Amino acid sequence: TFYYFVRLYLEKILSQRILQSRSLSGADAINALRPFYFAVHPDFFGQHPKEREVNENSLKRLNGYLENLQKPGFRSFKPTRLTFYVRESEPNSSNAQESFSASGFRAVSFTLRTRDLLSTVLDILNSCSLSTEHVQSLNVNSQSHKEAKAVLNRPIKWDKTYYSFTGFKDPEEELEQAQRVETTLISWLDDNEANAEKKLKKSLPLREELERLKFELSHQLQLSDIRWQRSWGIAHRCSQLHSLGRLVQQRPEVLRNVKGHTLIFTDRSGMSPAGHVMLGTMDVHHQWTKIFERLPNYYKLQKRMLFLEDRISHLLGGIQVIYIEELQPLLTLEEYYDNLDSFYNKLLDSRLPFHPRSLRGLQMILESDRYAPSLHELGHFMIPTTCDPATLQWFIIAKAQEARENLKRKEEMMLTEKELITTSTEKFSLDRLYKEPSVSSAQMIECCKRLLQESLPYLQGMHLCISHFYSVLQDGDLCIPWNWK
Repeated sequence: TFYYFVRLYLEKILSQRILQSRSLSGADAINALRPFYFAVHPDFFGQHPKEREVNENSLKRLNGYLENLQKPGFRSFKPTRLTFYVRESEPNSSNAQESFSASGFRAVSFTLRTRDLLSTVLDILNSCSLSTEHVQSLNVNSQSHKEAKAVLNRPIKWDKTYYSFTGFKDPEEELEQAQRVETTLISWLDDNEANAEKKLKKSLPLREELERLKFELSHQLQLSDIRWQRSWGIAHRCSQLHSLGRLVQQRPEVLRNVKGHTLIFTDRSGMSPAGHVMLGTMDVHHQWTKIFERLPNYYKLQKRMLFLEDRISHLLGGIQVIYIEELQPLLTLEEYYDNLDSFYNKLLDSRLPFHPRSLRGLQMILESDRYAPSLHELGHFMIPTTCDPATLQWFIIAKAQEARENLKRKEEMMLTEKELITTSTEKFSLDRLYKEPSVSSAQMIECCKRLLQESLPYLQGMHLCISHFYSVLQDGDLCIPWNWK
């Protein structure tokens, strides 16, 4: 009877507090997170394809977490690890856990463990070093009596001595223990393999349709390849190919110029520096038609681009200027040519004293969104168009030997990566094994070597993507972090 009266008293006090308290609604949460969405929205990372893809996938997982918080009676929460690239407004931030780049954004990782919208919103904003003052001023709706009653049905939080005396399990302690347990590959596959298999089975007819459309259009237009810049779903890709097929039927004459080219479905239309035809997925047929009609003019600009690359190479001791689509922003040919022209004129004015052909065999890519030169693990220099010529000269000379060593290891690394992908695919009977562009060759090699030491029957017939986080894509692809536990 003592516990009964205590419970009645606590319920009375709790109901008064709940009816007086204020909590975030779904709409309030979105309003409160506006500064966060503005800082991480993928549309602002158009010049950074790797970071854009990470933010896109992290937002999907975050939205799923927020949706679950709003489901009545939902209680099964697992800590969710997220990584975002945040556009930097205060580059002098002193947070030591944030990794800054020279491109005006920083990488932020955090784990969500909260069970209500308000705490989750505050955790997100605080983790990204964003202000939380505006959250207090939101017009937050009070909980309804129905919601209050639902909360009252939850177990009362007794003092720790109650659990010691009765021998009952402390639900708070159990939750904390579960949250402290880090997600492992085996446990995650146990929980998600069935869902992924269901989605994959559902997507199989669409996958077959995609391959059929791709083959027919490639053969009909005599294309080298058809590719996609971003990881759109299978249904979205089929829709894009159907749209191209309708244009072929309506205006077959304008597509004669595309023979021998690679088509890339991306965010904008034009020609890429690599000579691929870019079709913007938001553009209409009229805009695509104009691109196909302008292809002969693009060929002339291509020749001028190659000439500029050759002149830059001559001024920099024979270093080769290259364009790597997977590692660079997908610029239009006009934008890339402007970058080359600006950089070339700067070199002419500075008259750097490089010995002719002293840097032959080395490679560099030109980037408009960096402020400091760097050396990639695959051996090529990454040079900003705005780089000070004196700094550029010192950096290239200082890193030349290391660059040559990296280039020597490049072929070996690429071969090792390819062999490990093949071996892993065969061992686990995967239908496909691939990685996101943001995962380096060294990371992929390490990941595959560790996978091969495991027994993973869950993976048979699956599509496995090596990424930076755990996720099941809409078409059933399993994403696991390269540094899985």
